[in-house]
Amino acid sequence: MSRLRGDILKDIEIAKNIFQKEDMAIVVVKNGVVVFKSKDRGIKPIYRLAKEMKEEAHGASIVDKVIGKGAALLCGYLGIKEVHGVLMSKEGQTILDRYKIPYTMDISCPYIMNRDKTDYCPIEKLSLDIEDPEIFLSRVEEFFTSIRNME
Repeated sequence: MSRLRGDILKDIEIAKNIFQKEDMAIVVVKNGVVVFKSKDRGIKPIYRLAKEMKEEAHGASIVDKVIGKGAALLCGYLGIKEVHGVLMSKEGQTILDRYKIPYTMDISCPYIMNRDKTDYCPIEKLSLDIEDPEIFLSRVEEFFTSIRNME
């Protein structure tokens, strides 16, 4: 394992390095080990983490391209130790503060926009009136089901 000034690299630093080197959308590191990484866009990777790997992710550090309110709710649900977001909404920051999860970011924004920058991101919109991560998880599941039904 790499060492920095005699100290073992922190999980968040390991995650940042892998995130950048491998051009990932999300990297999750716990106790020096990568427990999850993905290049998938949107909420899908952290949603999968919450649905399939809650125990493995508990106490981990996450680096993610975008942390909006929904992703922040899932970080709280997962018991994440620390978060770094390339882009983070004010509402995402409020939720991380509520869960007492330390975070850093490259860019802060009022809210996460959709891909064509004309409105809120659909997931950010979905999370606006939700404070409970489990309700948010079920809403995201319904959202993914509705998208599959349209295909």
